[in-house]
Amino acid sequence: MNDSAETAAVDLTDRATFKSWTHGIVRYSDLDPNGHVNNGAVNTFFEDGRVHFRRANFGPVGEADVLSGYVIVDFHAKYLAAIGYPGEVEIATCVLRIGGASFTLGQAIFQNGNCAATAEVVTVTTDPAAGKARRMAEDFKEVLRGLLAPGVE
Repeated sequence: MNDSAETAAVDLTDRATFKSWTHGIVRYSDLDPNGHVNNGAVNTFFEDGRVHFRRANFGPVGEADVLSGYVIVDFHAKYLAAIGYPGEVEIATCVLRIGGASFTLGQAIFQNGNCAATAEVVTVTTDPAAGKARRMAEDFKEVLRGLLAPGVE
């Protein structure tokens, strides 16, 4: 299998794209002066989704240094609709690309069935002791392959 994937055709606003889901609660303190959830809170929902994704899927790999030894090197978010209070959100995550030392996640936040925001996040695995990028182990890549968005190879 090729370790790269083309992500241009992946629709992050489509619920069918995602294999990993979690929920978040909108707090009053998340609101901006207009009464909408602010972008910092939206980004925190994305982070919560990545933490859930990691805990739910990477534990069986058994590489403790991989679990704690990766860094986000690129993060792009699109804010598509206001998220309201009170309420809950659904946070979805999938894999868009697998490289030698990095992988790209696609994420979306839905409220009341509507996509409110999407993000693409590039993460590089590192050797925590050396502080440098390192190639991902095959068992780690295999877990990521099982979480690829539909249509991505």
